[in-house]
Amino acid sequence: MKILTHLSPERRALFCQLVRYGFTGLFVTACQAAIYWLLAALAGLHPQVANGIGYLAAVAIGYVAHSLFTFRGHGGDDSHAARGARFVLVSLLSYALNAFWVWLCVTHMQWPEWSPIPAMLFVTPAAVFVLNRQWVFR
Repeated sequence: MKILTHLSPERRALFCQLVRYGFTGLFVTACQAAIYWLLAALAGLHPQVANGIGYLAAVAIGYVAHSLFTFRGHGGDDSHAARGARFVLVSLLSYALNAFWVWLCVTHMQWPEWSPIPAMLFVTPAAVFVLNRQWVFR
């Protein structure tokens, strides 16, 4: 891409990271949303239980994918344990945000089970990217 040649190396790295995050994050988030919807709408589980199961799957998929792909080569040489602990904390925030969307849309507003998915796909991942880049994979 010709536009990338005009960017500083730091901005080019950020741009590439954002693109990788977009692919990885959408995949991980889509996995969580699909698990949530299948369990809540089709299996009849309580929406929060379905969201919790989707969250656990997304944490496992997300740590591996973001470590190996999205944030590869970014940050220092801190241990996997330290990075993993920070990742779990950020993922708990992600879970709390998604639980809030489920409560707001499904429980409080009494909208259909699919209604929190747009916030799960766009709002939560944006907040998590910033935290992952600045704190987890620093």
